[in-house]
Amino acid sequence: MSPAAEAPSSEPSPAERYAAARTQRGTPKLQSFRDKLPFDLDAYQLEACRSLESGKSVLVAAPTGAGKTIVAEFAVFLALAEPRAKVFYTTPIKALSNQKFSELAAEHGASSVGLLTGDSNINSSARVVVMTTEVLRNMLYADSPLLKDLAYVVMDEVHYLADRFRGAVWEEVIIHLPQEVRMVSLSATVSNAEEFGDWLQAVRGDTDVVVSEDRPVPLEQHVLVRSKLLDLFETSSQVRGDGTDFARVNPEVTRLTNGADRGGGSYRHPNIGRPQHKGGKRDAARTQSRGSVVGDSHFGDKMSRAELVRLLRSRNLLPAIFFVFSRVGCDAAVEQIARSDVRLTEAWERDEIRAFVEERCRSIPDTDLGVLGYFGWLDGLERGIAAHHAGMLPIFKEVVEELFQRKLLKVVFATETLALGVNMPARTVVIEKLEKFNGEARVPITPGEYTQLTGRAGRRGIDVEGHAVIQWTGGVDPRAVASLASRRSYPLVSSFRPTYNMAVNLVHQFGRSRTREILESSFAQFQADRAVVDLARRVRKQDESLVGYAEAMTCHLGDFQAYSSLRRELSDLERKNARAEGRGPGQLESRSDREKRQRQIADLRKRMKQHPCHACAEREAHARWAERWWRLKRETDAMRSQISGRTGAVAVVFDRVTEVLTELGYLTGEGDALEVTAPGRALMRIYGDRDLLVSECLRRGIWDELDAPGLAALAVSLVYEPRRETGDANERGWPRGAFRAAFEATTAVWEDLSALEAEHRLPEGSAPSAGLALATQKWAQGAALDAVLKDAELAAGDFVRWMKQAVDLLDQLSIVADGPLGRKARTAIDSIRRGIVAYSGVS
Repeated sequence: MSPAAEAPSSEPSPAERYAAARTQRGTPKLQSFRDKLPFDLDAYQLEACRSLESGKSVLVAAPTGAGKTIVAEFAVFLALAEPRAKVFYTTPIKALSNQKFSELAAEHGASSVGLLTGDSNINSSARVVVMTTEVLRNMLYADSPLLKDLAYVVMDEVHYLADRFRGAVWEEVIIHLPQEVRMVSLSATVSNAEEFGDWLQAVRGDTDVVVSEDRPVPLEQHVLVRSKLLDLFETSSQVRGDGTDFARVNPEVTRLTNGADRGGGSYRHPNIGRPQHKGGKRDAARTQSRGSVVGDSHFGDKMSRAELVRLLRSRNLLPAIFFVFSRVGCDAAVEQIARSDVRLTEAWERDEIRAFVEERCRSIPDTDLGVLGYFGWLDGLERGIAAHHAGMLPIFKEVVEELFQRKLLKVVFATETLALGVNMPARTVVIEKLEKFNGEARVPITPGEYTQLTGRAGRRGIDVEGHAVIQWTGGVDPRAVASLASRRSYPLVSSFRPTYNMAVNLVHQFGRSRTREILESSFAQFQADRAVVDLARRVRKQDESLVGYAEAMTCHLGDFQAYSSLRRELSDLERKNARAEGRGPGQLESRSDREKRQRQIADLRKRMKQHPCHACAEREAHARWAERWWRLKRETDAMRSQISGRTGAVAVVFDRVTEVLTELGYLTGEGDALEVTAPGRALMRIYGDRDLLVSECLRRGIWDELDAPGLAALAVSLVYEPRRETGDANERGWPRGAFRAAFEATTAVWEDLSALEAEHRLPEGSAPSAGLALATQKWAQGAALDAVLKDAELAAGDFVRWMKQAVDLLDQLSIVADGPLGRKARTAIDSIRRGIVAYSGVS
């Protein structure tokens, strides 16, 4: 058949035109929304929007950059089309909230859009309010009046539910939102979207699941082997036996890496197998990369970053994001490029960059600019290069994001935090290493992480395709790389667990019995129950096999199961005896133990020979079936143990939490008749990992003698988590005055609570850390930025982050604490929310 004959007609048939017109009549609001857009919607976007207009909630799972947020924008459109309806747009991080607030305010007007984060409270009664997920959770527990007329909630990056530190908040919101509120859940492509959708259907009612696996911009994947840029996969499509396509690793990549690899690396992904990457024909003119040699450097020399940037520029593959997985590495990369005198911008671009940066940073005093490395940072920006990581001042990160979006920056060296939601698509993504430090060890990146990182490659409406470049290092197996690149999704696993604050809030609102039912509706229990169903199915199947095995080992002379039990016991003892005889001189057992075991062996041999089945002519045949029976029974018993542990697992943890709260006097009563006491009502308004510790210290008056700077130092000691390599400050680095006694008393309370939690089989948290206390006290007393950062031994961005978390805690204390302590908390907030802590981003 000719190509012309194969190509589908661009003209819809009369039947298709009739169906489209009928659909449009059924969704008039969607048609009005589409009429306003400068582009048409994809099929999956239309499907999700139709579900919303029909009154359903919707879960949309699609790759990064596929345009999921258009569905959220339609929810905003629907809300604003009604007289009083409101929509809350939740995000996992403040940077995303700030970005979305700016976008929605530009679209709908500043008067219609608000922002609520730990730092900002802007127009909170607006029809459209952007907030972090924790803020909405707190509003639900407090029954905030702002919830009135709420019609829609958008949960952006809902796959963050799997985060082990904060993921439970997403489940709390989903469970506790009023049933009439429709939800728009936006997720990356996860392998169990249908399972998650089934849970949403169970707890929220009518919910449609819309999944799109298609990237809007195709991804071309390459490997940089020394000085050669090669396609990762063969261009020709291969066909599997089941008729589906997959692409094979480019043989040249395999040949060159095998020939050049002399060790020095160890990347072997645990899921190496046949790649399931869907291959297709590629235009060789797209990249012109196969087999082309770049430069004259020897094959054994790794291409420098400057050389790689020049290569990408020559191939028209900029702008690019380099993922480095290290803050220090990001900053060092910018310096390295600058030293190489690489300049990626034109004169007019440099002028525009300088004007933009000076305008955004004009509120920062010159003395602080010098401390923050502003002038070196600006030089990099003017060259078209920058770093992006959590150690940067928030306003510096926002400047980088905005300049990149305006196509003025050409290369950004970033940590993986950039892959989470922030709108910075590039033409090319470069991954320098396929492993990263997870806080404890260097581990391979997962297929899900690879998907998130490469999701930044390819700008919709700008690029024909995106490009992912993996820098090959010694020891990396091309098949492992192909496995990463071929698996485009990962499972969403709940991290939900009951907390003390959650327990008192739920008991106060619903009582103990109803609370247990609510917790059993969590996604965590839903997944556990599904696993139990699968395990129970396997147990039933294996029970049938056990019956068959028992029949096969039946002996006409006697009970062969009892006989086989004697054989197994004898075999175990004989193995133990052989091990004992093979021990060295320093490992000899006592004579009495050896003689005892010999007597047991002799007794078992005697009993075995006396058993009727010992004389059976088919004894060994029966014994083989008996061995299978014992092995399968051991597996089946282990499964039953798993079922027992998973059934009601979340409610069991809740029961342990309530036992601790009852013992400490936050709850009173027995059984289902639990009530929240006065201390419990205070705990209801304390959020965070140390909710119970904070509440106990307030009850005991441990912080009453602190002044405002000392209270700020104590607050930061409860939120600060030192990096492993820095450790904690010794006592000589603590603030003077009342802080020492207050901190020691706080640590003693933490030790008491940890012991109580261990007694009730609850996990123990980390101890408070005074590592940032002295720097915080000095900052609260008005010390200069350079002196404080020197004491803190922190990057400016890290210092700002910890200060803002301390402000969050102090804000809670200002509400919960009575009298002087509450006033000191408000004074402490004002004393640390100054300078770089105050002038960052939207806040």
